[in-house]
Amino acid sequence: MVMTLPEEFVKYTKELMGDERFETLMEGLKAESPVSIRLNPMKCDIANTAISGKRKDVAWCPTGMYLDGRPNFTFDPLLHAGTYYVQEAASMFVAHVLRQTVSHGVTMLDLCAAPGGKSTVCRTFLPEGSLLIANEPIRTRANVLSENMQKFGHPEVIVTNNYPRDFRKSGLMFDVILADVPCSGEGMFRKDVDAIAGWSVQNVENCRRLQREIVGDIWSCLKPGGLMIYSTCTFNAHENEENAAWIAGELGADFVEIAVSPEWHVTGALAGSNPSYRFLPGTSEGEGLFMTVLRKHGDADTPIRTAGFRKRNRKPAMPVSLPLVGSDGFETREKGDTVVAVPKRWADVYDSIVGCLNVMHAGVTIGTRKGKDIVPNQSLALSALLDRSRFACVDLDYAQAIGYLRKETVVVPDGTPKGFVLFTYKDTPIGFGKNIGNRVNNLYPQEWKIKSRHIPEQKEFIHKKNETIS
Repeated sequence: MVMTLPEEFVKYTKELMGDERFETLMEGLKAESPVSIRLNPMKCDIANTAISGKRKDVAWCPTGMYLDGRPNFTFDPLLHAGTYYVQEAASMFVAHVLRQTVSHGVTMLDLCAAPGGKSTVCRTFLPEGSLLIANEPIRTRANVLSENMQKFGHPEVIVTNNYPRDFRKSGLMFDVILADVPCSGEGMFRKDVDAIAGWSVQNVENCRRLQREIVGDIWSCLKPGGLMIYSTCTFNAHENEENAAWIAGELGADFVEIAVSPEWHVTGALAGSNPSYRFLPGTSEGEGLFMTVLRKHGDADTPIRTAGFRKRNRKPAMPVSLPLVGSDGFETREKGDTVVAVPKRWADVYDSIVGCLNVMHAGVTIGTRKGKDIVPNQSLALSALLDRSRFACVDLDYAQAIGYLRKETVVVPDGTPKGFVLFTYKDTPIGFGKNIGNRVNNLYPQEWKIKSRHIPEQKEFIHKKNETIS
C-alpha cells in the first residue's frame, strides 16, 4: 500500500517516537488492518461456539478474536441479531481496564459513544448491578448507536443524544466516565484515506482544544473518587499525554496504573512518564488507540448534587404483561403509544434522565399500542431477556433470513398461527412479523434494512461446535 503522509506529521512523529519506532510504525501502516470481532455472551455460548477462520484470541479481551480474513459481515444474519460485533482489537482494551478497576455495580457514562463498539464492550464487562448511559452528541450517529445497543440486547442501558454541557446542567453524577473524544484520527490512516487528507497541524490544535472543552464540561458529573477513562485514536502527544496531564493538573486527578502483559506489546507514554497505553500499528495489532485512566480527587463518599435525580410526576402506564424473562424486575413507562420496560432499580434514574436529556432508547422497548394490540418492537426481539414462549417462532434458512432483513415478504409454513410471529435464524431471534393469513407483514425496521440487492454466496463462519454445516 502506497501511503503519502503530510510532511509536518512525519517530522513531528519521528521526533516523538524516535527513528526505530517511527520506522516500525510506517511498516505497520503499510500492512493490512487486522480483522477482529467480539462475541456477545448474552447471545451465544462462547465455549460452544466455533469460528471459521479464527486466527487467535485478543489477549486483553476474553470475548475478542482475530480472523484470517474479512467475511461479508453485512450479509450475516447473526451480525444483525447482535451475536457479535465487528471491532478493531485495540478498542477492546477498555474491557481489561474495567476488569482491573471496577469491582462492584456502578453508573457509567460513555460520553462520545457512537457507533457503540466501546459501549458494548463496557456493558459486557461491567459488574452486575451497573447502569450504562451511552451518549452521542451528533443525531445521525446517535441513531446508529441506538441501533447497535438494541442489537446488543442488554436491558440496563440508556442511549442519549446530548452534548457534554447538557449533562453538566443536569446534575447527574457518574462513577465512571469514558471520554473517547473526537480526535485528528492519525490512528485511522491505514483504514481511511480521508483521515490523511483531513490532517493538518491546525486540526490537531483544534482537536486538542475541543478535547479539553469536552472533558471540562463533563468533569463536574464525575463523582469524587470516580474514574475517567480518556482515549483517542491518534498518535500525537498534544491530544494524548499532554491533555491527560492537563486533566490531572488542572481538574484534579491521579493517574491509575493498569497492569499489562509484555506479550501484548503495548507502548507506554511517549511524552512524560504518566501511565499511558498505546497500540501502535507494527508493534501491536490495533489501529492506534491511546488510553489512560485517571481517578478524580476527593472522597467517594462525599455528598453529591442530586438535582438530576429528582422524582418527576408521571402518568401511570397502563397495565401490560411483559414478554420478558424476569418481568417482575421491570416497570413500564409510556411515551405516546410506545411502551418501554425499564429495570425497577433504575426506574427513578430513567425518569430523571427523561426529564433533562434526549433519551433515544432505554431498557427494552416492548412495542406500540394499536387498538387492543401491542405491536412488538425490534428492541424486544433482540433483547437478551425476550420470553420466546410468548410468540409463535419460525426459524428461517439463510436465504429467507436475508430476505427478511431486506424487509421482503416472508413465507411461513402452513399451520403457523395468525398474529405476531418471532423469526429466528439458527435459533437466534432476528425480528417480528405479523401473520394475517394470506400474507405476513414484515415488521423489521425500515431504517435498519439491508439495502444492497447483491445476492451473496452464503459463507457461514460462526456456528455451534456440534452443528452440521451445509
